[in-house]
Amino acid sequence: MGLFDIFRRKKKEKQQVADKVAAEEKVEQPAVPQPTDDGQEESRSQEQPTSSSESQSVSVSANKVGSVSAANVSASQLPVASEQHTQEFSQSSITSSQSAETVAQSVAPLSSDETSASKDDENRTETSDEVETEENTESTTETAKYDRGLKKSRTGFGARLNRFLANFRHVDEDFFEDLEDLLIESDVGVDMAMKLSDELRDEVKLQNAHSKQDVSNVIIEKMVELYEKAGAGENNAINWAPDGPTVIMFVGVNGAGKTTTIGKMAARAKKDGKKVLLAAADTFRAGATEQLEVWAKRDGVEIVTGPENGDPAAVVFDAVKKAKEEHFDVLFVDTAGRLQNKVNLMNELAKMKRILTREIPAAPHEVLLVLDATTGQNALTQAKLFKESTDVTGIVLTKLDGTARGGIVLAIRNELHLPVKFVGLGEQVDDLQTFDPSEFVYGLFKGLVEE
Repeated sequence: MGLFDIFRRKKKEKQQVADKVAAEEKVEQPAVPQPTDDGQEESRSQEQPTSSSESQSVSVSANKVGSVSAANVSASQLPVASEQHTQEFSQSSITSSQSAETVAQSVAPLSSDETSASKDDENRTETSDEVETEENTESTTETAKYDRGLKKSRTGFGARLNRFLANFRHVDEDFFEDLEDLLIESDVGVDMAMKLSDELRDEVKLQNAHSKQDVSNVIIEKMVELYEKAGAGENNAINWAPDGPTVIMFVGVNGAGKTTTIGKMAARAKKDGKKVLLAAADTFRAGATEQLEVWAKRDGVEIVTGPENGDPAAVVFDAVKKAKEEHFDVLFVDTAGRLQNKVNLMNELAKMKRILTREIPAAPHEVLLVLDATTGQNALTQAKLFKESTDVTGIVLTKLDGTARGGIVLAIRNELHLPVKFVGLGEQVDDLQTFDPSEFVYGLFKGLVEE
């Protein structure tokens, strides 16, 4: 099943769930008793007891249902009725008395055994509801995070698309030129914008799209299709070491969010039961080590540091040695990101990698490039530079919730063929999510496609 098919299925399922919830939340209106005619009301008002036995019967009935005021009404205060009415009321009073007894029994206090059994049933019901709620919450949390995190990107792209289609008359060459501009503005990349425009020329004719919504659907469907093709065979899972510590290096320019990403990933790994060690190898940026120490303390994990302006490779050596000797499950290595000293930076990274490989032959198991999504095409340029100089294995795209440039994910996949492994969808620790292509596509385009 392709991504666009999954998209449509998700959209349909979400609508069904929304409809079901709306139906369940609909409050049932209480039945309104039908009014009786005046003759019946008058007859009832005259059907009052005339004897003391009848008065006692009313008193018993009233006590059974808890109506004290009616029980205290004496027979002398009631109007005298005809013999026929008296007989009719006597029959009615007996029936009412029996009904009242039934009601009284039904509302009588439960015995201790009955109460206990009732509470057990309630507890079992509550527990069952809690388990079901937890399962539903777990299944929807990821979708909700993507939905919330991609809101700016979705609304931004949607606004551009709506403006583009506002002047839509028919599909011609000007249409495709304007479409390319739209896609480039949305940071899907020049290469993908041109490729998409070329493929749409035939697709729009093939699907006989005439209305604005039809054209919009074709554009998005083709974008998803190209995005899926570019990621064929892509693995966005972390390459965990089968034995010994898994070593993950983080690279990227200063300000992209490397240290914060490491802190959040350390929290995830600790929650999964892994023994985590951090290496503060960004020794030149002021405050970098202190920032990572704060994260280590918050996450409850250990950290290896070095002197300010010290040798980053020395920190890495101490950290990998500690990770091996003390049997840590994962070592996260923070690095510098001074692109203005590109040659020196890349030499530093190469030296760290040599040390890691010497100590653990398969290390580093991952080299994750951290990119700030809010920088748009600049992030793509940075990715190209790091890919040329280091063996980047995957992307962590941060601050995706703070930008209307979610199309950068499409450009990264299309131009770099690097898997996006994690995305930052918010400021909270658990807002760093494993990248899910289907959730991303749904979160980015869900409001723009109509069935």
